[in-house]
Amino acid sequence: NPYAGLVSSLRASWLTGKTRPMGYRVAQLEALGRFLDEKKEEMMEALAADMQEPSFEAEYNILLCKNELNDTLNKLDTWMKDEHVEKNLVTQMDLAFIRKEPYGVVLIMAPWNCPIIPALMPLIGAIAAGNCVIVKPAEANKSTKALLAEVLPSYLDKDCYAVVSTGEEGTVKLLENKFDYIFFTGTSQWWGLMGVLPGPGLWGPCCDTSLPSSGSPPMGRTVMMAAAKHLTPVTLELGGINPCYVSDTCDVQIAAKRVAWGRFFHAGQTCVAPNYVLCSVEMREKLLPALREAITEFYGAEPKESPDFARIAEEKQFQRLQALLGSGRVAIGGQTDEQERYIAPTVLVDVQPSDPILQETILGPILPIITVGGVEEAIDFINARARPLSLYVFSSDKKVLKQVLEQTSSGGFCGNDTLMQLTLTSLPFGGIGESGLGRYHGHFTFATFTHLRSCLQRTTALEPIHAVRYPPYSAGKTGVVRFASELKRQGACTLL
Repeated sequence: NPYAGLVSSLRASWLTGKTRPMGYRVAQLEALGRFLDEKKEEMMEALAADMQEPSFEAEYNILLCKNELNDTLNKLDTWMKDEHVEKNLVTQMDLAFIRKEPYGVVLIMAPWNCPIIPALMPLIGAIAAGNCVIVKPAEANKSTKALLAEVLPSYLDKDCYAVVSTGEEGTVKLLENKFDYIFFTGTSQWWGLMGVLPGPGLWGPCCDTSLPSSGSPPMGRTVMMAAAKHLTPVTLELGGINPCYVSDTCDVQIAAKRVAWGRFFHAGQTCVAPNYVLCSVEMREKLLPALREAITEFYGAEPKESPDFARIAEEKQFQRLQALLGSGRVAIGGQTDEQERYIAPTVLVDVQPSDPILQETILGPILPIITVGGVEEAIDFINARARPLSLYVFSSDKKVLKQVLEQTSSGGFCGNDTLMQLTLTSLPFGGIGESGLGRYHGHFTFATFTHLRSCLQRTTALEPIHAVRYPPYSAGKTGVVRFASELKRQGACTLL
């Protein structure tokens, strides 16, 4: 295996304990901060070269990474401290605590659609937790990948951190190695690796790796199968078909602007973008002109000429999105340019639940609108599908917001806006069910890459008292142990 030596080398470094001291972790995090500061322009240029990323959106991505880094540096001392826990009568003279320990050697895999945040944010938490790390950037973003692979390692300790740039077959080889944790960000389906998925030699005879009829295997399951061979824990950030309910009581102009921004930011290639809108027929007739006005305000009469509208990251994603335009009827936009990988901000109507565009995370600038009779029907529509990564609701009625929040399930929820939940390091970010498992951002990133070690250090004093637990047993000993060890429900009473 071409990566076995690298993994073994990182494991040897980790076993020395080099990454455990707080001073070392802080030094590496500060070095990562210098990378973000000193290579900011290069990162923005790389994103512009890969997908014509607007400078505002590129800088916003870097800002979120810097916020994550500073939040971690500000609080790392507190996060690392042993957590002392409650004790029963028997252990009152002992030490009982939770030790925060690193897992070991971890693998971070970043996606094609958002190459910076899913690579660097988990890296911050993995370093903070004391792990050695391999970062695997996406291959589609050639300029960004080159920057991460060629420049980032020069800022970090090469004995403990590495960036692996490899294609689809190399990714399979990389996953054959034993890691102590795998953090994968992507979609629920892998639109690559066609024809190079491994057989039973990697996964074992019990795992079926054949392609489904769609020709696209679920990537989350692929990573989990690779991890299962070594019983490696995983975090899977898989994206989701994120619903957005727009109620009749909302401010239409505000809702249109915030939905349009969330859907067309980064040309729609964010995993938390609203994937479709649910609204009444009456609201649709108000929302369409408001969306058209918002798109024109944001990107001008010709969005293709706007410096504020990105392009699709790679050709095969452009082809996939172009095919999805056949769902329903184009009400706004719909123009494409294959040479530039440009798809105009597009709104579709008359979309059927069975249409292809509602069967996958879109990850592109296309917004379907589905009409429903009201909030109850919208909730039923949402609950009939896999639980999404994010769920959005626009309403001036707090009862509607509460009803949708309480009667649905999703990784995250945002009322009267889109995407903004991601800006808070205090909120965990992660999916549920088909949209993923695990979470990160802020302390949750540190916790993800941290093993909680249960520790009890007992005294050898008062041995005659502790000897009551030793055989031979008796009714008297049982009563003493019950009195000293039993945990009773608070507020409970005994009827005499």
